[in-house]
Amino acid sequence: MPRRSAAEARDTRARILDRAVVIAARDGLEGVTIGRLADDLEMSKAGVYGHFGSKEALQLATFDAAVEQFRQLVPARVPRTATGIERLRHLCDAWIDYLEHGGIAEGGCFLTAAATEFDGRPGPVRDAVAQAAGRWLAYLEHLAAAAVETGDLPPDTDPAQIAFELNGIAMSANQAIQLQRDDAAPQRARRAMHRAAGGR
Repeated sequence: MPRRSAAEARDTRARILDRAVVIAARDGLEGVTIGRLADDLEMSKAGVYGHFGSKEALQLATFDAAVEQFRQLVPARVPRTATGIERLRHLCDAWIDYLEHGGIAEGGCFLTAAATEFDGRPGPVRDAVAQAAGRWLAYLEHLAAAAVETGDLPPDTDPAQIAFELNGIAMSANQAIQLQRDDAAPQRARRAMHRAAGGR
């Protein structure tokens, strides 16, 4: 394939996934269909299908794209110079900012929504969601363990417990923000996260 054609194909695929993430953020991954994307992007169904080959492959690619957006909006915002407990606190602040501003396409936390949508539905999409959630918990645990190593947290701290609590706080905050429209939820969640991470 000529280089220009390959580049155009990549650009088209990226454009399809950008739209798919917006749809999924608002209507769930099941709302992402080849027909809907074709209509929204004024493409043929065959043109959309050719980039993925199946609805399941499209959903998996959409989920991966949403995870990358989350990575850019949350962990990538943590300063590289931050260490120990400060790194964990910066992450908490970026996480709450993400939730407060609607997550992806104002649909709230994409991972939480996908987990709710697929938790009881075995298959490759559920597996991908579970693996992403596991990686995120492992990352939180790693940051907490690093804070123990620097002496910012007591040596008997359980990093897995901190990761579990931070994740639970975020899920609660997402519900309060999205479902209850609670304006106080972001600040409450921020305080709760800082306490869970060993702050005041």
